Amino acid sequence: MNNKSETSRDRVRVPPKTASRQLSPPIRNTPTEEVIQTTSREICKQKNPPNTVAKGKTIPWWTETLKIMRKRTNALRRRYQRTTSNDELRENRKNQYTKAKKEHQAAITRENIKSWKQYCTTTSHNNPWNEVCKIANNRTRGKQMITTLQNSDGTKTETMIETLQLMLCQLIPEDNHKEDTTYHMTIRKQTKQPIYTTDDKEFTEEEVRQVIERLQPKKAPRPNGITNEIVKLVFKMIPITMTAIYNACLRTGCFPEN
Repeated sequence: MNNKSETSRDRVRVPPKTASRQLSPPIRNTPTEEVIQTTSREICKQKNPPNTVAKGKTIPWWTETLKIMRKRTNALRRRYQRTTSNDELRENRKNQYTKAKKEHQAAITRENIKSWKQYCTTTSHNNPWNEVCKIANNRTRGKQMITTLQNSDGTKTETMIETLQLMLCQLIPEDNHKEDTTYHMTIRKQTKQPIYTTDDKEFTEEEVRQVIERLQPKKAPRPNGITNEIVKLVFKMIPITMTAIYNACLRTGCFPEN
């Protein structure tokens, strides 16, 4: 018995990694599983190709030299910010970063002006009133939205009020009883008939408590300004009254918003 107990203790004291290696043999995938895994990886690569970055709008005058200068300026800025133990070295690296930043900004200005000059050469002698002249005089216009609609008689609306009135007439037609079809008459008749069904069971105090306790805190209140925390505190003070209020709403079919 002692040998068995010692053996069980030794097994318990085995480190987790060693025990897992002894108890669980290496798992090998079957050929079918390998095919499924390979196919899944290929599909994922096709749907989500690696190293793909969404490209936004590029600046036409941005050059490779400006790109290299920007990387160098950022590297000098990071090196200057990380130097905290040596004040003299920090000041030296700060000057290097400031100088590189000024050179980078000056290069950007030169390329921008150069690009504008090249764009201005597109103006011909025959047509001096092209896009360059419009930009210089600030006369560029964006695409205008259509603000008029066509009426049923072929005429078009002239003001914004007329356009809105036509939209309301088309989207929200007038409910005229004289234009009702047989289907509409049946629906109107059904809405006026009382519904004879058994009433729902009234809420119990425990049901109301469970619902109120599930209300999430720190939520924006409704227009009446009552938050979920206020509802919880009020129910703790007058649980019977609140349960009676909810039952009255259920009985009368009236659920006021305020």
